[in-house]
Amino acid sequence: MAPLRVLCIHGYRQNGSSYREKTGALRKLLKKQVEFVYLSAPHSVQQASSEALEKENGPGPGPGGDEDPRGWWFSDIQALSFSAQQHCEESLGLDESVTAVREAVKVQGPFDGILGFSQGAAFVAMLCSLQEQKLEPEFSFRFAILVAGFRSACKEHQKFYNPPLQIPSLHVFGLEDRVIPDNMSRELLPSFQDPQVLTHPGGHFVPAASAHRPAYQDFLKRFQ
Repeated sequence: MAPLRVLCIHGYRQNGSSYREKTGALRKLLKKQVEFVYLSAPHSVQQASSEALEKENGPGPGPGGDEDPRGWWFSDIQALSFSAQQHCEESLGLDESVTAVREAVKVQGPFDGILGFSQGAAFVAMLCSLQEQKLEPEFSFRFAILVAGFRSACKEHQKFYNPPLQIPSLHVFGLEDRVIPDNMSRELLPSFQDPQVLTHPGGHFVPAASAHRPAYQDFLKRFQ
């Protein structure tokens, strides 16, 4: 059985290679079922202090580190920065990020599914909305996995959240997440028809202990 091909969308201040390192346990957990392909966001982000990085990315830069921090859009168009909690009228950079995904699908696709983390998970919800509105004919994702996702607080993004998306979705979040508190991830659930949920007791990371394998496998098996 050929593995499912999944496009991976990293979090704010990460990049494709650092996110690949951070999802090593998940790749190992699902290696028989999934081939993960990693994309870097088009926008460079200003370096942050080590405390801010620790908060957003979890302790310690893995090999491949976050020397080249990237983002999918900015909520503060003056400072060119992003905060999930920031309410804004408009954002900057989303169109270029959609173009980057479109190009990845053309060149490296097709993909069975898409997986996003944090800002990347919020972006995945938007990409699924564009697909269902038939605005991106290149997209043909059959499922979405959103880890520490949230609903964008930017006014111009509200068009992505109704009606509920039909794409099968698995929403994964940590009950001790201090970057994207679990209530923010729960607020995204009504934007999806029949969302499946996997919670874990930890913080802001992609959980991949053997205890989590059944939830991932049960979700993925219907697409195999």
